[in-house]
Amino acid sequence: MGTQESLHTSNDTEAIPDTDSSALAPETVPSTPKPSEPLTTSYTYHSPTPTSEGPYILGVDEAGRGPVLGPLVYGVAYCPASYKEQLEKLGFADSKTLTHEIRSSLLQTLQSDPTNLAWSVRVICPQDISSGMLKRPPINLNQQSQDATVSLIKNVLDKGIQLSEVYVDALGPPAKYEAYLSKKFPGIQFTVESKADDTYKIVGAASVAAKVTRDACLEGWTFEEVGYKAPDVELGSGYPSDPKTQTWLRSCLEPTFGFPKVVRFSWTTVKVLLEKEGHPVQWMDEGQASLKKAFESAQGLDKDRCRLTKELGIRSIATL
Repeated sequence: MGTQESLHTSNDTEAIPDTDSSALAPETVPSTPKPSEPLTTSYTYHSPTPTSEGPYILGVDEAGRGPVLGPLVYGVAYCPASYKEQLEKLGFADSKTLTHEIRSSLLQTLQSDPTNLAWSVRVICPQDISSGMLKRPPINLNQQSQDATVSLIKNVLDKGIQLSEVYVDALGPPAKYEAYLSKKFPGIQFTVESKADDTYKIVGAASVAAKVTRDACLEGWTFEEVGYKAPDVELGSGYPSDPKTQTWLRSCLEPTFGFPKVVRFSWTTVKVLLEKEGHPVQWMDEGQASLKKAFESAQGLDKDRCRLTKELGIRSIATL
């Protein structure tokens, strides 16, 4: 069996994926939460560690950067460098170009040879995505994605797997990201390219692992809100441009409390809906000029202090 561990840790535009119902049932995908268990925290799943002699090659890809609903999933797949020829024949490719049925079959293929093939996913829940993006200072989606990639590679190395080559689907400028990863993991040859999942089969395998996991998480979603009943409206793909998803968002909006936590509340689509259709909020300091002035009087003490100490309210003992 694989292992699952909990680790706490700009939207891209993508084509709306197909919604063929022939995918594996969520409960048969080992990298998803247990049935009826809500996804409330981010976690990492690892398949069994392969035993073939290295060195190994590894691919990295993601699923779910653009959607307004559900988790962002980063996946890695790895196999011995000597296994490349067999890997070419297994049918892995960019998961967005494949049907649900083919993706499900390929995940089973990925699990069929545990001596040579292995995979891991980092599932970043919607709450963590939004909390990171809205905190001060913010942790944007690119940084969260980079952290997920680094942690997955580190996890594989910690298992005693010798990596010689790593192929990554580009996140931002390829050359800059490639230089960052090469410095982070000296001794490993990194290749960072756009559309790497089309070019390298090992990245296609990672793409399949990430996409099947995300789809199963969303299909089998258990709402953590006690007593909440989701609207009887089709969820759609989860992408902001999908009319079905837009209708679902409008249907589930509660004017005072907003949306259930499957929704990424840091997304512009959600902010606009809340501003238009949610109840307005008046904060206690609105219209309280004297109260604001009282707090502003202390701002001189913050001169030349770093942003972190200001945000956390850290004070020197000498000033107390």
